[in-house]
Amino acid sequence: MTPSDQDDPYLWLEDIDSEQSMAWVKAQNKITLASFASNKAFKALQDEFQEVLDNAQRIPQVTRRGSWFYNLWQDGKNPRGVWRRTSLESFKSKEPVWEVLLDLDELGRSEAKSWVWAGATCYGPDYKRCLIQLSPGGSDANIVREFDVETRSFLAQGFHIPEAKTSVEWIDIDTIYVASQHGPNSLTDAGYPRTIRRWKRGSPLQEAEVVFEAKQSDVAAWVQVDATPGYERTIFGRMPDFFSSEQFLLQGKTMLALQKPPDAQLRFWYEHVLLELRSPMLQKDNSWPAGSLLVSSASSFLAGKPQWHALFKPSPSRSLENYSLTRSSILLNVLDQVSAEVEILSFKQGRWTKRQLKPSRYSQIVARGIHDSQQGQGDPLGESFLLNVSDFLNPDRLQLANSHSETIETLKALPTLFDASQMMVEQGFATSKDGTSIPYFLVRPQGNREQATYPTLLHGYGGFQISELPRYSAVFGRGWLARGGALAIANIRGGGEFGPQWHQAAMKANKQKSYDDFAAVANDLIARGVTSPSQLAIRGGSNGGLLVGSVMLQKPDYFAAVVCQVPLLDMKRYHLLLAGASWMAEYGNPEIADEWAWISAYSPYQNVKPQQKLPPILLMTSTRDDRVHPGHARKMAARMLEQGHRVSYYENIEGGHGGAADSSQRAFMLALEFSFLWQTISPR
Repeated sequence: MTPSDQDDPYLWLEDIDSEQSMAWVKAQNKITLASFASNKAFKALQDEFQEVLDNAQRIPQVTRRGSWFYNLWQDGKNPRGVWRRTSLESFKSKEPVWEVLLDLDELGRSEAKSWVWAGATCYGPDYKRCLIQLSPGGSDANIVREFDVETRSFLAQGFHIPEAKTSVEWIDIDTIYVASQHGPNSLTDAGYPRTIRRWKRGSPLQEAEVVFEAKQSDVAAWVQVDATPGYERTIFGRMPDFFSSEQFLLQGKTMLALQKPPDAQLRFWYEHVLLELRSPMLQKDNSWPAGSLLVSSASSFLAGKPQWHALFKPSPSRSLENYSLTRSSILLNVLDQVSAEVEILSFKQGRWTKRQLKPSRYSQIVARGIHDSQQGQGDPLGESFLLNVSDFLNPDRLQLANSHSETIETLKALPTLFDASQMMVEQGFATSKDGTSIPYFLVRPQGNREQATYPTLLHGYGGFQISELPRYSAVFGRGWLARGGALAIANIRGGGEFGPQWHQAAMKANKQKSYDDFAAVANDLIARGVTSPSQLAIRGGSNGGLLVGSVMLQKPDYFAAVVCQVPLLDMKRYHLLLAGASWMAEYGNPEIADEWAWISAYSPYQNVKPQQKLPPILLMTSTRDDRVHPGHARKMAARMLEQGHRVSYYENIEGGHGGAADSSQRAFMLALEFSFLWQTISPR
């Protein structure tokens, strides 16, 4: 049977900005703030988080364009941020000299708008013109305005695109590709652009030629322009679902369909083409497992006769997290039992050579090439790359390395932001319901484990092949660990910790395996005596919000508190709300009876019952989240309150899917979360 809405008395809460909905939101916010944000402990947490988020010694995250390194910097004086740049030599110094290009706070004040930075696409090789994307309140939708870097100003007669979920690419200084909303039938069912137009400066956008179209049922259409000298290429693509694509190479006025497996990711790189597999591939006498990375010459590939060579093949413990490029080397970010390492593959004299960078155990190391392909062979930083190194207890380091040298230079180091001297990290393994071994990380105080259990916070995600990796978090460090808590990070199926197979093992009809895995980790923590049900809390956001919402209902006796953020919860209607239709490849289609049968078994909104004894839950979302509809959290809170459960609800008016638009909002919401946790769970 097709799901109906007749049994949904809270459908009105999906009307995001209605007077009735917002009155309900404000009333719930008031109750929650009175319970958890009106004491000294909350204020102390908020102050600590604000100090962390606005720390002047944070490592700036930079993007290279030509001779400059760009950064958006937010702090107490600039909550929305300043877009700025500096040279590499200046960036290496203790106090770099930054040129401020755009002050978002000043812009917002002058225009009476709540602008949040959403990115910039700049035209090279001098990058003097940029298409800047600004989001109202932090939503995925944004406006696009052309900016002159030299004059530090927006062009009055420049390119301007109204608010929509837009992406843009430069063709030349007077022409751009635009994927945006252009009236009826210009969006897919998932709410993303369906058409791509070629827009000439000075002409009306609505009259721009449509050069590519996706289907109405697709997720989106997209375009990429590669301006590498001698290797200029324009690739158009459509996504039939979240994990598959069709790609077309523009050749003159025609489109050449690129022959690849539907769910493989293809990328051109100078004279090569790279293919990352999500499913096994067989070609003549060769076969490659899912998770492999292959390379061929671009010329043989385009001639229909690729000669694939495997650059990486997974093993039961090793997987490819992602990769990056220099001029002549490929930087593989590899996971081995969920600990990271880097493999540097260089093409020399017709063959590939390899060397490895391995940090300490339970660490994360990420290599990111900074080659500016628009400078081609003459790029002085063509073989350079940045290394971000961190772990649970040691602050991040940003390093500069070279694919042809073993010399590594530390550029920046984050100061110690919490006392980790009496803490330790270990990796545990839980056995899931079907016998699968599920790894998890545990950060806890050192000492005699037989004498005490710990208030423990278990975090998980388990979807879309996203991995949960070791990282230094001063928020968890100060808000939880330094106050005597233990932190567990679950590497459950549905994530990417062991490659595509680990993800695909918990998709669609097998989604329940994610929840079994998470429950198994919780049970293992209790069985080992790390914690107890009266001290164990769980948290997750987005797909992770669905995770904790489902597991809360399936194993309520395991937990003392639940933090559920920007969640999916009504899986009967998720595909009808905002970007939900794009995720049917992950969850299934609830309008197909067989698929609704498995979805309905775990969908929290349909499964919560008044007779259940559930742990207290804090539901948090954002009015401006235009990815996961706030109606999920609203309706779940309303239904649980009606049934008599202990529910706290808070909705930030801004923030988008990230939940907060600036550091002050983020500090406030983090303090609310941790205040709820510490007031709800039992102490030692």
